[in-house]
Amino acid sequence: MSNDRFYGWETATVTDEQGRTVRDYYDMLCTLWCAETCAPRLREQWCPENKTLGQCSITAFLVQDHFGGKVLGIPRANGNYHCFNAVGDCVFDLTSEQFGDEVLDYTDCQEQSREVHFAKKEKRLRYEYLKAGLEALLQS
Repeated sequence: MSNDRFYGWETATVTDEQGRTVRDYYDMLCTLWCAETCAPRLREQWCPENKTLGQCSITAFLVQDHFGGKVLGIPRANGNYHCFNAVGDCVFDLTSEQFGDEVLDYTDCQEQSREVHFAKKEKRLRYEYLKAGLEALLQS
């Protein structure tokens, strides 16, 4: 798979305990993202060609589980946040391709709270679904 689709791919060299990189996780997640893991408000627009649509927070918190660091959020016009990861000096956004040519500002972003995001039951369930799929791939 191509590893050059997400923001920060060039410097996403941090590794998990087994030596897998963020790029490895991107490749695995590309096989898992689906309409069921997409945010409900965007689900009708989700398609395999735009597989990262509506996947940001659940992906960022799942990546945080494996790499640590912080989940940060870029404010969006609709009052939501687009979530991404920062691990030390390494900043990356595995779901950035959903924005096409739009340039996002990854500076001075607020840290996002897992408790706030997962207070929404549907989001927690989507996270658990994605997590189960990823764990199965990691164990295979």
